[in-house]
Amino acid sequence: MSEKQPNAMVEIAASEIVETVPSALIILDNNLIITSANRAFYQTFRTSSRDTEGCLIYDLGNRQWDIPALRTLLESVIPHRTSVEGFEVEHDFPTIGLRTMLVNARKIFSPGNTGAILLAIEDVSEERAARAESKRIWQLTQSIVDTIRDPLVVLEDNMTIVIASKAFLTMFGTTEAETRGRRVSDLGQHQWDVPALRNLMDKVLPENTPIESFEIEDDFPGLGRRVFNLNARKVSQPGNHAHRMLLVFEDVTDRKQRERDAVTLANEISHRIKNNLQIVVGLIAYEVKWTAAPCVIGYKAMQARIAAIAQLYDLISQSSHGPTVAIAAYLREIAKAMAASLLGDSSGVDIEVQAEALEIDSDRAVPFGLLVNELATNAIKHAFPDGRGHIVLRVARVGDEIELTVADDGIGMDAADHARSPDKHGADYVAIFLRQLGGRTIPAASDAPGTTVTVRLPLLTGSV
Repeated sequence: MSEKQPNAMVEIAASEIVETVPSALIILDNNLIITSANRAFYQTFRTSSRDTEGCLIYDLGNRQWDIPALRTLLESVIPHRTSVEGFEVEHDFPTIGLRTMLVNARKIFSPGNTGAILLAIEDVSEERAARAESKRIWQLTQSIVDTIRDPLVVLEDNMTIVIASKAFLTMFGTTEAETRGRRVSDLGQHQWDVPALRNLMDKVLPENTPIESFEIEDDFPGLGRRVFNLNARKVSQPGNHAHRMLLVFEDVTDRKQRERDAVTLANEISHRIKNNLQIVVGLIAYEVKWTAAPCVIGYKAMQARIAAIAQLYDLISQSSHGPTVAIAAYLREIAKAMAASLLGDSSGVDIEVQAEALEIDSDRAVPFGLLVNELATNAIKHAFPDGRGHIVLRVARVGDEIELTVADDGIGMDAADHARSPDKHGADYVAIFLRQLGGRTIPAASDAPGTTVTVRLPLLTGSV
């Protein structure tokens, strides 16, 4: 095999390699005349070999390659260096418009050749445009974040911070450099490292479940004792599989303190009202000792009604739920007060409370307690002529209503009609209280022993 044959084979192989390279390639002689170009070059710049080979690179086409930046590369940089990497050229080309080209240049030598220049030209216009758009969106996002009053951070899916608002940095006395790239649980003295919060945040991205008003109370450096409501939501960019989380910190310390102060004040007022009502109950008890026998029952009934209201305010003053009252505890106090005022220690009548864990607001609790008092008083006065019996005060939730039942195992309504007929006040009071509560009476089973009165009231509060 002659020496020319291996050289020919090498040239053929090199030519094939050049044609398979996706970047546009051209070869210039030492006079900057184009000696050859690959298919990618012709396709990218919409030209042909006839119009390209043999041309001075600056004269190519409509002289679109007569670019100051390219002249600098070819005439000032290449003569002193054997290669150049990543030389960026931006130009408005007549055939393809404004493009950004990344040029890599290398001197090549071959036997009998004084030298040539290989230019690899990569079109990075879309990449640069995407980078510029990403920067613009980032700046816009940062501007929006910084205008929000509440502290806010944007998290990657690994829960590291990518953006922190100025309000966040100011409130927590930190800098962007100290915050970006850190996990929320590592901030400060790890006040946010709460298992319940971690579990909630783990659900936001995979399950797209937002966090609403997750409360954290702790001592924060430089801030003292603070209460924050955390709200989190997943944010996604259309056409992008990356997801981020928006986490907003709402400082509700002052609001929570005002709520606590209001509860404390309400409890204090309720305690004073209870004390005043207890004084009235005591005065009635004193009058009972000196009044005529026919008036004693009326005095005691009034005493029981006032005691029921007093017990309500006693429970409110002790409650941590604000202006609501636990029904079960309220019924037990009413039963205790009735037993003391109407029955006495030697009575054979007992009162049992069966109540689900329900609450009632204090505004409705007064007529509710008086309703219970009237129904139970009727049973005490008329159901047990022999002085022995059992009364049940029962409360349960039925759908969206509260069902109140006052049942006794006494002589029954029919047998007691004659005894009850002179006393119309109790029935009038029951009707008034039912009307105030928006309630209604439910017919009792005809074969039930004793007397059972059942009423339904709207459920305006939930379970305890």
